Amino acid sequence: MQPTKIATLAGHQDSIYALAPAKEARYCFSADGKGQIAQWDLQNPELGSLIVQVPSSVYALCHLPNTEELIIGQNFEGLHQVNYARRQETRSLKLTDSYIFDIQLWGNEILVALGEGVVAMIDLEAWAVRKHIKASEESARCIAIHPFKEEFAVGYSDHCIRIFEGRQGTLKHTIQAHKNSVFSLAYSPDGHFLLSGSRDAHLKIWDSRQDYALHQSIVAHLFAINRLAYSPDGRFFATGSMDKAIKIWDANTFQLLKVLDRARHAGHGNSVNTLLWTPFQNYLLSAGDDRMVGVWALE
Repeated sequence: MQPTKIATLAGHQDSIYALAPAKEARYCFSADGKGQIAQWDLQNPELGSLIVQVPSSVYALCHLPNTEELIIGQNFEGLHQVNYARRQETRSLKLTDSYIFDIQLWGNEILVALGEGVVAMIDLEAWAVRKHIKASEESARCIAIHPFKEEFAVGYSDHCIRIFEGRQGTLKHTIQAHKNSVFSLAYSPDGHFLLSGSRDAHLKIWDSRQDYALHQSIVAHLFAINRLAYSPDGRFFATGSMDKAIKIWDANTFQLLKVLDRARHAGHGNSVNTLLWTPFQNYLLSAGDDRMVGVWALE
């Protein structure tokens, strides 16, 4: 694998915490600690524009597929749905006085991970909370949706992963997963494995076919693993860490293939907070505390 850094997207004034795709694969979005959401054109990387700013930090974005609508999670407030083509807010929802750590689309609903340990299930058509799932006294940090089953996983700051099934969100499994907060989750495209990344720097692989038995545990980074992202073809996945490195892994063997860091590949100078692997030219996007979005071609 030969990585090439295509571009560095600059303009944010604070740490970047979230990346999201757009309707057209060549575009993407980034959000930062000052509530600024920018749109970028990967065909013309120097062309970035501010589409909206909210009053406080944003840790989570969710694009609604086949639309020009973006859902923004404003910490200590709630959700904003924005039409980014018109740069207009279409609706908002007061949701929390805490952090919004993740937003994931699940059919005609979105699941929102909140700092008070709640997962909010929100009906998109009614634009209302359908159910609150309170399974921990500590923060719900990340959500992964099973690609085929009516099932989803949530990672918490109490070091656990909890598996919920059905539209009522019935608790199915509680996994004593890590020695610290679970910051990122991702199902393999075939649904066979659930990957977890934690503040304890371990990457763990859980076999969903065997009641989420531990398949493998890897000391993957020096510090917290903040994000996991699969490649569009499912052959690889990437981890981004507080240790400033991005690592590329074989999705079948879980072997490390490449390290993208500052010394060898002009990588990030601070924590890598988020990743997005896009179908546009197979570009991998990374962003973090250095306020930059890196664009990588991996051949």
